[in-house]
Amino acid sequence: MRPTEYMHKPSVRLALAAMVGLVVSVGISGPAAADPAPGAAVITLGDSFTATAPLSEPLGGNCMHPPTSWPGQLAADMGIAGTPAFQDFSCNGAAIDTGTGWTLLQQARAAAPFLGPGTRAVLIQLGFNDAWGSSARAFPSFDCLMDPVRGCDFDAVGQARVPDFRAVTSAGYAERVRTVIDYVRYFAPHARVVFVGYPAIFARPGNTACWDVAVIGHVVQPRAQAYLAFLDALDAAQRDAARILGIDYFNARAVTAGHESCSPEPWIGGLTSLDSLTVGAPLHPTPFGNGVVAAAMKRQFAL
Repeated sequence: MRPTEYMHKPSVRLALAAMVGLVVSVGISGPAAADPAPGAAVITLGDSFTATAPLSEPLGGNCMHPPTSWPGQLAADMGIAGTPAFQDFSCNGAAIDTGTGWTLLQQARAAAPFLGPGTRAVLIQLGFNDAWGSSARAFPSFDCLMDPVRGCDFDAVGQARVPDFRAVTSAGYAERVRTVIDYVRYFAPHARVVFVGYPAIFARPGNTACWDVAVIGHVVQPRAQAYLAFLDALDAAQRDAARILGIDYFNARAVTAGHESCSPEPWIGGLTSLDSLTVGAPLHPTPFGNGVVAAAMKRQFAL
């Protein structure tokens, strides 16, 4: 389904209308009519790079939000962790509009009662788990990176083993999120709406992907061109879509550059210790890396 077809589906319009009705009803009923709630200060929407929850967490539903994630550390730095002022709706497996996990629309509907004039920032990190173009494949997965014969070269796109990086465009990204962004800006008029980019996962430039595995050491995929091209395209699409929509962009790749997987001081985790699957997931940020991102975000947006 093309992005424009998705955004104009009657079901989507009805869902957004329901969201509006929910917020309006909250604002005019009970004590809120006399003293309207200002809204949560910070709201986060995103996928596993946002939640950084254990790999064993199920998709959708009861999404875990450990304090080691960048939203958790940002909230702690702001002094709002564990309070109504901080609302995190991120979830492993989430996407803009693909798959069975929490989509952007579903996360925005859950966040609706917490949007208000007192909301200072709505931070969104999505797109990694989406299908793009004619390919139904979402998420450039481990089976491609760990294939010693075929690898993740450009022919992997036609074989549906990696998303089509050529279809990841700024205009396409903007259209897939536009309705929700407009909704958020309407009900949180003073908020900084921010697309949060993905961290530096593999060293660039280059054609190889490397990650650490306990006992074995560095595991290298020498033919990772299509995987890396997808990451590059997604980074550019998020940044340019923010410009198209007139919102902010946080360049997590620049903040974490030099600390990719297999670097001397990696901020991307591998499979190196007993807690590798309990503090996050392989090829996702480490708690320290998330802390660096949270601190930089707090500075950039004066949170």
